[in-house]
Amino acid sequence: MPTFVGGQRQNGTGSKPMRGPRQIFYRIFVDLCLLSCVGLPMLGFSLWGEPFKRGFFCNDNSLLHPYKESTMRSWVLYLMCGILPVSVILIVEFFRAQDQRLNGPFNKSGSGYHICHLELPKWLVECYRHIGIFIFGLGVEQLTTNIAKYAIGRLRPHFFSLCQPVLPDGSTCNDPKNYGLYIEDFACSAMDITSKRMKDVRLSFPSGHASFSCYAMLYLVIYLHNRMQWPRLRMLRNLLQFMLIMFAWYTSLTRISDYKHHSSDVLAGAFIGIFYATCVTATTL
Repeated sequence: MPTFVGGQRQNGTGSKPMRGPRQIFYRIFVDLCLLSCVGLPMLGFSLWGEPFKRGFFCNDNSLLHPYKESTMRSWVLYLMCGILPVSVILIVEFFRAQDQRLNGPFNKSGSGYHICHLELPKWLVECYRHIGIFIFGLGVEQLTTNIAKYAIGRLRPHFFSLCQPVLPDGSTCNDPKNYGLYIEDFACSAMDITSKRMKDVRLSFPSGHASFSCYAMLYLVIYLHNRMQWPRLRMLRNLLQFMLIMFAWYTSLTRISDYKHHSSDVLAGAFIGIFYATCVTATTL
């Protein structure tokens, strides 16, 4: 039975004091405050940020590609890079706890947290820790990507197709006099371009899809390597890791084939995702 020693609740085994709802909610509140430090700037970029207004040359062939819809839809990316990692962490931590209970050494130490006189399972606390770290790293990675996007303002490969720029004197890039000129003052003449698309067409560098997918998939690969330690499932683990890496690889390639980004944009985005996934997992897993 739990006892109270020195005003703190003990779990009955003489181990560390158990933390109640007050400590639990305080920890959650602190974690949410830390997440808001990266989440609020991202929201500010999305709502009020204006990318650097970069000019162009009319004979820049890298901006003459046609506009295409994305092969990798946003909802698929969110499902694979958001919902999937969280689901995998929940499943792996649950079965790790069951395996340790059945086959591991007898250990009475619990999570150290209780609500309504019930101690929270240790695997649930581990899930919270790993998912929280994953989300925080994801926020830092996305904030880094957005800072670069808005600071550089690189035009996407389909810029001419989407914008159809017109100069102040009414001339366009079809006029020979504009060849070789660096043009900064222009307006888009396309009738169907919205302010959102006009803003997005300046956010080519680095690739957000590449950084997002590389971070999430590499984090999950390293997580599985450290936490999915069942010998009989080693081949399955290797297959899952290969499939995750291939998803990030394919996502990055489609950003080039869909003319959403230049090759250097994708390389930079992939580097950002890999860098943060490596840093986060090296210090926490």
